[in-house]
Amino acid sequence: MDGNFDQKEGATAPFYLAQGDECEVFAAAYDNNLPLLLKGPTGCGKTRFVSHMAARLGRALYTVACHDDLSAADLIGRYLLKGGETVWVDGPLTRAVREGAICYLDEVVEARKDVTVVLHPLTDDRRILPIDRTGEELQAAPGFMLVASYNPGYQNILKTLKPSTRQRFVSLEFTFPAPAEEERIVAQESGLDAGRVKALVRLANKLRGLKGQDLEEGVSTRLVVYAATLIAQGMPVERAIRAAMVEPLTDDEDIKRGLLDLVTAVFG
Repeated sequence: MDGNFDQKEGATAPFYLAQGDECEVFAAAYDNNLPLLLKGPTGCGKTRFVSHMAARLGRALYTVACHDDLSAADLIGRYLLKGGETVWVDGPLTRAVREGAICYLDEVVEARKDVTVVLHPLTDDRRILPIDRTGEELQAAPGFMLVASYNPGYQNILKTLKPSTRQRFVSLEFTFPAPAEEERIVAQESGLDAGRVKALVRLANKLRGLKGQDLEEGVSTRLVVYAATLIAQGMPVERAIRAAMVEPLTDDEDIKRGLLDLVTAVFG
């Protein structure tokens, strides 16, 4: 199974700095049994946001990192051989439906097409999960919520959600935080002093300006935190930036040299 039970009910909410009214929208969707779709670039805080809200709402959270081979059976469950017996084992979506937990499908468009078919009866007023293999038709327990995310800037025509699926969700659009807010986030997560964080965030925004030119994706807030963490632990600034903010973005040596020249311009 690809799901992992990664949060207990009543857990302390992890740090998340709201950018607007997204926390209120999530809570309203939860209160009204509405599924939620998060749209935004990689590493901008979508997963942290879901973890934060699950803890605030006191709900268990199942997170599934979707990929090309993820099938409906991975979410629902399958029969497995255990101790000489064939037994049914629930997948993460089924466990969430039974328990009234939140199920988060990260980068849902990466999963196989049969996954979206399974989600449809959970994203309307029926809130049911048919399990063909066992003959069950599960009614979602109180507290169940389906949350999915994807990166619309990264997806191509073969990797996108059909309008008929998108229109089953309430949607929130995420982007990278404003500089002052990103500085606060990076400082909180890494422990690096504010002065050095400010320069890292300035560099990140310059790198993001290259998206669609030299780079397919801009540098994520996650990578800025990684760089700041390495610097806070004593790694030289340029080495930390190369490891965390240059190498992850490209394999092209010419582009890397150009990015390193930009690093020198900002930190020189």
